[in-house]
Amino acid sequence: MRSIVSVLASFVICGFTLAASAGAPNKDAVVAINDAFVPTGFDSHMDAFVIVSGIFPNGCYKWKGANVRHVSAVVHLIESVASVSQGECIMVLIPFSKDVHLGQLQSGNHTLRFVSNDGTFLEKTLSIK
Repeated sequence: MRSIVSVLASFVICGFTLAASAGAPNKDAVVAINDAFVPTGFDSHMDAFVIVSGIFPNGCYKWKGANVRHVSAVVHLIESVASVSQGECIMVLIPFSKDVHLGQLQSGNHTLRFVSNDGTFLEKTLSIK
């Protein structure tokens, strides 16, 4: 009898915890990427894209999108952004791989800087015909 009451009490406590965290707003966070695949064969009349991959630290992180800032005609900063829910999360590493659209770029070599949350970046080159 005592164990049944303990189990029921724990379900009630968990339910209140989850209900309380469900109302908390999600926060956005810039996440680091491990690598970026830069396809070839783009020309100035096509929308260019890259594929970023990384690992979320837990189940509270969900892909939201990427912020692309064109610093100049040939230098582009890319931040990968996740929506982070508040509350209890499954504590496992979760790999992700997502397309990031850059739009139409002029002909030439472009520098892509994939910026992490700590200010460091991964740099790749994209050639547009």
